[in-house]
Amino acid sequence: MRNPGSKTQSSYIELNSQRLKENIEFVKNLLEDGVEISAVVKGNAYGHGIHEFVPLAEAEGISHFSVYGVEEAMGFSETAHPQSQLMIMGYVDEENLAWVMKNEYEFFVYDIYQLELASKLSSYLGIPARIHLEIETGMNRTGISPEFVDQAIEIIKETGDGFILNGCCTHYAGAESFSNYYRIKRQIIRFEETVKHFERSGVHFKKKHTACSAALVRYPGIQYDMVRVGILLYGFWPSRETLVDYMTRNNLTHDPLTAIISWKTVVMSVKDVESGEYVGYGTSFLTNRPTRIAIIPVGYAHGYARSLSNYGRVLVHGQRVTVIGTVNMNLMMIDVTEVEGVERGDEVVLIGFQGNNRISVSSFGEMSSQMNYELLARLPQSIPRLTI
Repeated sequence: MRNPGSKTQSSYIELNSQRLKENIEFVKNLLEDGVEISAVVKGNAYGHGIHEFVPLAEAEGISHFSVYGVEEAMGFSETAHPQSQLMIMGYVDEENLAWVMKNEYEFFVYDIYQLELASKLSSYLGIPARIHLEIETGMNRTGISPEFVDQAIEIIKETGDGFILNGCCTHYAGAESFSNYYRIKRQIIRFEETVKHFERSGVHFKKKHTACSAALVRYPGIQYDMVRVGILLYGFWPSRETLVDYMTRNNLTHDPLTAIISWKTVVMSVKDVESGEYVGYGTSFLTNRPTRIAIIPVGYAHGYARSLSNYGRVLVHGQRVTVIGTVNMNLMMIDVTEVEGVERGDEVVLIGFQGNNRISVSSFGEMSSQMNYELLARLPQSIPRLTI
């Protein structure tokens, strides 16, 4: 039966605190002495729920977190311990920058306009801006380009105590894939050369950080002072290539990480359909035998991809069964002919363990042609998140 705390919703998500503890220990064992973890909780903590995930991570000793923008920062502020630090890695508009600075949150500065704005606002408010200067090293996305570095140095020196130089950073262009190896190596060289240029000019940063989860695994020598770890903490790998590479290098036969998320719903109705009948919209599924179907109240509006029609798998009574017919906006049908005793209210696992079987997010993603990141981030915030 479903969790009694979620009766008002058609499905619910569970977060397993013990598995999170084990994943954090795995990440810590990859780190050199003195390297700090910034837990990335952007995208509503990769779909896990920022309000639920942050306290779980804090309980395991994590005290530095990273989000993308102000909306996520506000969610963080509602739930985090006062001593926890926050770094905003993306967009902060002019109207919200004062709020960020007053709350003593750190934020990325990725172009000269934003650096000048932070300098002016620091002077106006009389409080320092806690900045991480993002350097463009070859991804060609955000970051201060080489031709503007000297201008940035000049602004930083003129601002003086108005800036707290918390960090200098960059982001790698696809560290999860070996095909980007030489591009990443060039980025590392450019980053280190730029940092040296800053230091020769008298500008020194408290921390240097460049590694995301993929870079931490694939390029362990570039940890610097801090690593920005997201997907690994949740029990997933940036790519299958990253997993295979790690297991091969460490002579492992099993995945050392376990997903902390489970997604569950219940059977809302059960019915028998004769052979030769279509199920659901259109003619995509035709029964070829007397078929017992269960209807469950989850569809593409809840993040279950329509591309999984006639293809997805779920668990009922510990057995793997198939989604049949077209996934609807709010419900779908599953074939439970081979499962004895399925009744209204029985638990259905969309992602996670049931008995000796498991529906993993990676297999779920492969079936729907979605990345782990994409699938998780699309889980609606309205789905209740419970911690166990």
